[in-house]
Amino acid sequence: MSKGTFSITTPIYYVNAAPHLGTAYTTIGADVLSRYKRMDGYDVAFVGGMDEHGQKVADTAAKKGMTPQAWCDSMEPAFLDAWNLLDITYTDIVRTTEERQTRTVQRFWGDLYEKGWLYKDSYDGWYCVHEETYYAESDLEKDEDGTFVCPECHRPVQKASGEENWFFKLSEFQDRLLAFYDEHPDFIQPLTRRNEIVSFVKGGLKDLSISRSTFDWGIPLPFDTGHVAYVWADALLAYFTGIGYADEARAGEFEARWPMQYHFVGKDITRFHCVIWPAMLMAAGLPITHKVFGHGFLLTKGEKMSKSKGNGVMPADLVRIFGVDAYRYYFMSDVQFGHDGNISMERMVQVYNADLANTWGNLVSRVFNMTGKYFDGKVPEAPSSAVENPLRELANNLYETYDACMAAVDFTGAAAAVQQLASRVNLYVEDSAPWNLAKDPARADELAAVIYNALEACRIIALFMSPFMPRTSDEVFHRLSLDAASDSTDIESQSAWGLLPAGNAVEKGEPLFPRLDLEAIDLNLE
Repeated sequence: MSKGTFSITTPIYYVNAAPHLGTAYTTIGADVLSRYKRMDGYDVAFVGGMDEHGQKVADTAAKKGMTPQAWCDSMEPAFLDAWNLLDITYTDIVRTTEERQTRTVQRFWGDLYEKGWLYKDSYDGWYCVHEETYYAESDLEKDEDGTFVCPECHRPVQKASGEENWFFKLSEFQDRLLAFYDEHPDFIQPLTRRNEIVSFVKGGLKDLSISRSTFDWGIPLPFDTGHVAYVWADALLAYFTGIGYADEARAGEFEARWPMQYHFVGKDITRFHCVIWPAMLMAAGLPITHKVFGHGFLLTKGEKMSKSKGNGVMPADLVRIFGVDAYRYYFMSDVQFGHDGNISMERMVQVYNADLANTWGNLVSRVFNMTGKYFDGKVPEAPSSAVENPLRELANNLYETYDACMAAVDFTGAAAAVQQLASRVNLYVEDSAPWNLAKDPARADELAAVIYNALEACRIIALFMSPFMPRTSDEVFHRLSLDAASDSTDIESQSAWGLLPAGNAVEKGEPLFPRLDLEAIDLNLE
């Protein structure tokens, strides 16, 4: 039986460039949690998308000599190919130029218009095209030439004077938002993000422009078609579209899934998701998503990775070297989700060789090889009393530890718990020395027990590694003549000790993770 619904989103990514390591980092994190929740018996909706409207997109298209729609269409394969490469299991990818998104945006803002939360006025201030954000002059910084620049991206801003906009009465939600944060202390995660948002809201909120009238690349507002929805007033609502809002063909789905459990975002867009978005939902009379998790940046030598700094690397570059599973594993196990993390090629190779080649991959190779050598490639029948089994208790406690880590979005802790079992199995094999037991026919039962215990532990390790490394875990299950690990829908019961059937064929196969030589890798993350 299903444990209920679990719904999660990544941001709706801009289409100005193909997905990079940062967007892949967010997406893999959401995918790991989604995969685990499916394996734990939940009905999962995992929504992402492509943010295709706004001045930035229109300007990029013009530079390319293309219409905005043609440019967006040309970028779709880059995103779909990246997510396919990384084995991302989105249940829906919403393009904001789709008709269903138009229905969502027009219904939502039409409702807020009817409820009196919008008014028309002219805007005088500054606008950053790159961040798609309006700023008061007091919020801006100056470069060395004295030019006003955006406080976020440090690019020059444009003067916006006299443009007619529709405004959302965000300022009226300051006290309600602060009360909500107090009543729901887990809404903003991790804690450092929460402190920043609370401080920002206490500093005072200004009404928010939700439309533009100087260009038409966007969704027209239903009550004033001379205005198109400002990019954030459009993109945030893709979360609704992805679970059936304003879609008669999916009647009931939205009610069943809203509010969602998680929005995963980069820390640079937490204000939009933790201030503007909940205020919009309050105005609409809708419940608020349970949690927004703002993860940190990927850094090289202390600097955020970006193409403009010349330190941008694409996911495919690393997948070619490490394989997709090792790529996924590294970023989830070695970079603490929620904090900034320094990455380097040296560290990636070190983690790959230590955790995957030497520990997990080596364990599978040696145990499966010994099964072939001593038991003709079949899982032995193992008398439980034949030998002391120190693995069973550790394996039986794994679900509780792993589940708690996943609930805390501690991917590093979850992966470490599985690696602890893998290391213990390697030690168990060394201490038990099956190669010596095989020399004495009187100790055949001991040998069978040791090999069975090691094989069963490998099954359980593969089960819990599956959210991180689905291909590898499915391969291990295949070699054990089992259905795919990723097909599990009750990981707790399926991780119980002793479920590996005796007599199953065991295939030795090729090494899962051949060791890598750093000096032979022709790619620099710096």
